[in-house]
Amino acid sequence: MNQGKINRHLRALAKVDNDLRQGLALLGYPKPRIRVEGFETFLSTIVGQQISTAAAAAIMIRVRNLLPDMEAASVLKLPQGALRQAGLSGRKVEYVEGLARAMVEQRFDPTSLSRMDDRSAIDAITALKGFGPWSAEIYLMFSLQRSDIFPAGDLALRIALQKLKRLKQPLNEKQATELVQPWSPYRSAGSLFLWHYYRGAPT
Repeated sequence: MNQGKINRHLRALAKVDNDLRQGLALLGYPKPRIRVEGFETFLSTIVGQQISTAAAAAIMIRVRNLLPDMEAASVLKLPQGALRQAGLSGRKVEYVEGLARAMVEQRFDPTSLSRMDDRSAIDAITALKGFGPWSAEIYLMFSLQRSDIFPAGDLALRIALQKLKRLKQPLNEKQATELVQPWSPYRSAGSLFLWHYYRGAPT
């Protein structure tokens, strides 16, 4: 979503949620997060799992040197051990090669995701080894620019929502999803604001 759409969606949410309205007045609007569609973003998602942003960026530099064309087919032509030497764990190499093989064999086509509804697109992504619901939802939000996604598995989102709603007890995924149901069909903008709130909310 571009900045204009984010702002419009959040203004609409502010009319139905007083807590969000107050948070928005305090912190302002979050910036867009946009990622390209396709293989490179899926690969970088695997690289970034369970490591710091800085470490992931360093590994991606080495991976891009190995794969200047960033094509799935090129992964399967790499010398054995090349991805390990670039810094990927054995498990992540398995995920990257599985992704590449699924694309080459046309069992997974990222270009088809834009034609699917949200649930079908998430199911298609999570059928890949190494991709859970959170990874799929983030792809829908940032690459496909879907407007009504709430990644309830994201701990930072749930903490921010708890703070925004001034709740004493931590929220589980089901509780958080229920709380933001009134934000539909603009839950992606609401999620962006919660990440913004997580970083900037007063303690």
